[in-house]
Amino acid sequence: MDQTPVHDSHNPDLLKFIPAEAKRLIEVGCSSGALAREFKKLSPRCDYWGVEIDPGYAGLAKRHCDRSFVLNIEEAGADFWKSTADRDCWIFGDVIEHLKDPWDVLRKTRACIPADGAVVACIPNAQHWSLQVRLNIGALRYEAEGLMDKTHIRWFTKKTIHELFDQSGFKVTEVLPRIFDEPQRETFLPAIEHMAKLAGADTKSAVADSLPLQYVLRAYPK
Repeated sequence: MDQTPVHDSHNPDLLKFIPAEAKRLIEVGCSSGALAREFKKLSPRCDYWGVEIDPGYAGLAKRHCDRSFVLNIEEAGADFWKSTADRDCWIFGDVIEHLKDPWDVLRKTRACIPADGAVVACIPNAQHWSLQVRLNIGALRYEAEGLMDKTHIRWFTKKTIHELFDQSGFKVTEVLPRIFDEPQRETFLPAIEHMAKLAGADTKSAVADSLPLQYVLRAYPK
């Protein structure tokens, strides 16, 4: 399957969620190493590792990462997990949705991360209003990028993101909804509110949770 196109830009909200005190970081799905580049501007002495399934991307990441692995994280052996036991921050920027078993990867992360270590992640929102509209009219088609990126194989909402991390041994402590200017959504929000009412759910939450395109979060071992 094709990989998500390489990019040389970083997610500024994800950068803000990386603990400033982190010294030994590892980013799964580091692409070109753009996030490493930006964090090193803030913490030049940190030791930042990158993991990439694509050898070409991993080669680019070497410009900014202190160490770069060419690896499918879901196929990593015991030696890899043992070698990363000192990593005090694990970063999954738009990666969780590409994994066959993100629960397993997070549980293995939990098993090796220091007690005071952190996980930061950015995950697409499957409850986004546009996906609800597409599903309603039967137009849920895969695309080259975005929410319907053809390489996405897992889907999460705010509620199930919390469940994912809880079931994997982490407590989510901070969540930032990434909401962008989408004027066309106002046409569909009343319908989303009405569906929630018919389902006996909290209408305000249903509307609010349909706005974010993605969620950025920080979690710590329980």
